[in-house]
Amino acid sequence: MRIGVLTFPGSLDDVDAARAVRLAGGAPVPLWHGDHDLKDVDAVVLPGGFSYGDYLRAGAIAARSPLMQDVVTAARQGLPVLGICNGFQVLCEAGLLPGALTRNSHLHFRNRDQVLQVERADTAWTADYAAGQRIVIPVKNGEGRYVGSPADLDRLEGENRVVFRYVDGNPNGSSRDIAGVASENGRVVGLMPHPEHAVEDLTGPSTDGLGFFTSILKAVVNA
Repeated sequence: MRIGVLTFPGSLDDVDAARAVRLAGGAPVPLWHGDHDLKDVDAVVLPGGFSYGDYLRAGAIAARSPLMQDVVTAARQGLPVLGICNGFQVLCEAGLLPGALTRNSHLHFRNRDQVLQVERADTAWTADYAAGQRIVIPVKNGEGRYVGSPADLDRLEGENRVVFRYVDGNPNGSSRDIAGVASENGRVVGLMPHPEHAVEDLTGPSTDGLGFFTSILKAVVNA
């Protein structure tokens, strides 16, 4: 399976995401923000970093890049997309996911290992987890506070689109401890923590992040 990893100016974790895809058994395919070519990939990962230096708003410029136009069109036709940290910001700015990511409530950058609770294990990116499972994934962000109007948050909850919640402390003040959300069809998922940094015992706090990448390979096969 060919999993595209999109690189913007300022991306930091594209190589890590590609490695995670490879460890899961997939074939990572590099994608460049300025192209109009998805290279016939089966899914796309938008990695973490500081695309375009986080000017205007984090993810705002990247969301309007040439290749993101193609990603948006393909995602609306069912292409699975995962947005990690800055990638989550890009997905919200592009309108593929609801809500917005703003400055952390305490106005400090947070970098730590974070416990998450899996709320949904039936998306394209979470099928190798169990609902209610707790996993440890690193978090590192300065603009990771997920916000939305009370009505929008109620709708997300009612539609069961909250995929992850922070446990044992909320690192950024996100509304209702939300760490990640999904599109209506569960094919597009965004989260602030970094699963690509939890795929090997040698370097990660756990291997809990590998499930994202094994899940999508199975989802592609079963599509």
